[in-house]
Amino acid sequence: MPIEVRPATVFEDVRTLVGPKRPESSVCWCLSYRIPSKLNLELQGPARGEHVRDLLGSGPLGVLAYDDEEPVGWAAIAPRADTSFARNRKIPHIDDLPVWSLWCVRVRPGHRRQGISHTLISGAVDFARDRGAPAVEAYPLDNKGAKVDLTMAYAGLRKNFEAAGFTHAADTASVLAGHPRVLMRRDLR
Repeated sequence: MPIEVRPATVFEDVRTLVGPKRPESSVCWCLSYRIPSKLNLELQGPARGEHVRDLLGSGPLGVLAYDDEEPVGWAAIAPRADTSFARNRKIPHIDDLPVWSLWCVRVRPGHRRQGISHTLISGAVDFARDRGAPAVEAYPLDNKGAKVDLTMAYAGLRKNFEAAGFTHAADTASVLAGHPRVLMRRDLR
């Protein structure tokens, strides 16, 4: 059965991809770019998951990839204006277009190297297009083929975004895991 990408609306499925193994842990929950940094620092342990549950009450937080009914991948996407990328000094704005930001792509262990990240990127673009996005930006690592620590590969790799029709729009001053991040854009107009 092919991988299906759907809006991320089911809390337990989101938890499977971005939640902690231990409920008291203060893992990212993919909130770092979604909420103000002060709130991000204040939310600890189970409060992080509860905040995600509350946010889901307002709508999807991105997309999930499913293998049959098992959630196997996650991509965070939202209007840039609703993220910290709207104010980020290291990642430039190249124009005033109300773009959407795609900032996290995660595939569960045991499901990697099957093309799921490509399917997630494509599904995230479709999700944004269906909601009127004129373009989608991503800020992946430009690792030039070098090995990347999987924990820090959440931003994605330039080559995967190029394969999905994104083009290099600008260099950034941001570095992640020792690799520069680039601004990639896919125009949807």
